Amino acid sequence: MKISSLFGESRPMFSFEFFPPKTAAGETALLKALENLRHLEPSFVSVTYGAGGSTREKTLEIVTHIKRDFGIEAMAHLTCVGHSRDELAAILDRLAEAGVENVLALRGDPPKGEERFVPPADGFAYASELVAFIRERGDQFCLGGAGYPEGHTECRDLERDMNHLGIKVSAGIEFIVTQLFYDNDDYSAFVERARAAGIGLPIVPGIMPITDRHQIERIAKMCGARIPDGLRSALDSAKSPEQEQSVGIDWANRQCRDLLERGAPGIHFYTLNKSPATAAILSDLRS
Repeated sequence: MKISSLFGESRPMFSFEFFPPKTAAGETALLKALENLRHLEPSFVSVTYGAGGSTREKTLEIVTHIKRDFGIEAMAHLTCVGHSRDELAAILDRLAEAGVENVLALRGDPPKGEERFVPPADGFAYASELVAFIRERGDQFCLGGAGYPEGHTECRDLERDMNHLGIKVSAGIEFIVTQLFYDNDDYSAFVERARAAGIGLPIVPGIMPITDRHQIERIAKMCGARIPDGLRSALDSAKSPEQEQSVGIDWANRQCRDLLERGAPGIHFYTLNKSPATAAILSDLRS
């Protein structure tokens, strides 16, 4: 089922994002998280793609496993990093053969140790080029793209960043999933800028519940996401990791409720391959 067909239903969409594990223990933890979240009946699950295609095989394997064995719609991430056109074409062919219908087309981050993105030989420099390539091939994938409420880390000019999003939309994406953020006003301002620019696609907010403060601070810095003073103050007041987690879950819960009230079409949870926080929030939202 194509994700684009799910928008417009009477109830909001809820989806989960996972990353391919690098160890046997990590794979066990991922499968446990999937099993624990399965009963919540997500609209779809997405699986990320390592820098330079480092998890390409695992991404394909996990996406196929989720769709075939868990009966959950799956979306594969695909990046431009380290791939020629021929290599990308081969990956797309394999996804189609596996029955995967949804792809999140991304430029991708520079490989570890490199400060800037360098387009691969006979490859692409931008996600919009990847999207156009997929459309020109005639592939029937439903394509999603990324949006950045606070601006991309390499483009903090919000007007220019919105122009870049418009190019991706023109190339053929059908919905947008945002980078994580902790201030809902950033999401609302992003949606307003998009609508003013003539972008009418569904914009799904991405939420990452805080379960480990130090880990989230590293991720937020890498993504260019701001931690609001109120949230930082609440985390500072926590006396234990358990209290920090409680603060993080409560903040995310209130974020989600407010976003839905503001008209968001659903919530995309960045799970970090863990189930308790997402399960608690989604169960509460549905109650």
